[in-house]
Amino acid sequence: MTPELQEAGAALLERHRQSASATPAGGASFGRLVHGLQPDFAHGVALYLDEIRVSFDGFKALSLAIDVGELRCIIGPNGAGKTTMMDVITGKTRPDSGAAHFGSNIDLLRLREPQIVKAGICRKFQKPTVYEELSVFENLELALVDDRGVPAALFAKLSPAQRERIAEILQLVHLLPEAQRIAGLLSHGQKQWLEIGMLLAQEPVLLLLDEPVAGMTDEETERTAELFLSLAGKHSLVVVEHDMKFVDLLTQGRRKVTVLHEGSVLAEGTLAEVQANPQVIDVYLGR
Repeated sequence: MTPELQEAGAALLERHRQSASATPAGGASFGRLVHGLQPDFAHGVALYLDEIRVSFDGFKALSLAIDVGELRCIIGPNGAGKTTMMDVITGKTRPDSGAAHFGSNIDLLRLREPQIVKAGICRKFQKPTVYEELSVFENLELALVDDRGVPAALFAKLSPAQRERIAEILQLVHLLPEAQRIAGLLSHGQKQWLEIGMLLAQEPVLLLLDEPVAGMTDEETERTAELFLSLAGKHSLVVVEHDMKFVDLLTQGRRKVTVLHEGSVLAEGTLAEVQANPQVIDVYLGR
C-alpha cells in the first residue's frame, strides 16, 4: 500500500470511528493519482532491467525486459531472487550495480518509492492489505487520490465520473454486489480482488503481483486468471507465482514464462518449454 493510501486511510478511518453513521458513498473523494513522470513507451518496452546485482541476496546478474501490455509469469525456487527483483523495481532495495528503466526515459534507480508509484508502477504483496473496518466502496475511494492531495480529497464530494470509475472497478473485480459490505467480512479471495481494484484505481501502467492466488479456492483462482487476462494489453503485468495450474491458465500455452535462479534468468519460454528444460527440472520442478 502506498504512503498516500496509508495517510488517507488513517484519516478516513479516524473519521469512520468517530461517526456511528458514516456513509461510504458520501464523504471522501479521490481522483486518480496524477503521473508527474511520463514514461516513453515508443519502443514498446515497459520495463528493462540490465545486469542488476544485489550483494546481500546473491544476485549474479539479472537482465529482464517486459513489453508494454505483456503478461509475464515469473517462477523459481525459494531464494531465487523474485522478491528482491520487485524490491529493486519499486525502489525498496537499491542494487549494487546495473540499470532499471521504466520505458526508455525513466531511471528507476534515481527515484524514491512514492515517485515510482506516481510514474505508473504498482505492487501487490501476497497478503492482502485493505482497510477492514471500512466498506469495499470506501476502500476504493481511498485509492482515487488526486493531485489536490489527501487532506483536500478527504473532504470533497465524489464526482459522477469518479463514482462511475468505482462502479467499473467493482464490476471488473467481481465485487459490485459487495460494494457496501465491510471489507473485513470478505473472503480471503475477495480481499485480494479488492486490493487489486485499489491498485487499478491508481491507473498503473505496470502491475507487480506477488503470488496473488495463494490461499484462494479453485473457483477464485479461475476468476482471478480471467481478471488478469482481461487486464493484459491495457496494463503490463508481472506475476510471481508457484501455482503451476494458475500459470498455465494465464499463459495459455503461448505466453512467455521466466524462471529465476540465484538472481539471474535460468530459462525463458512457454510453460511447456521451461517445464521440459533439464536445468529447470533440476533446480526447481524436480524438488
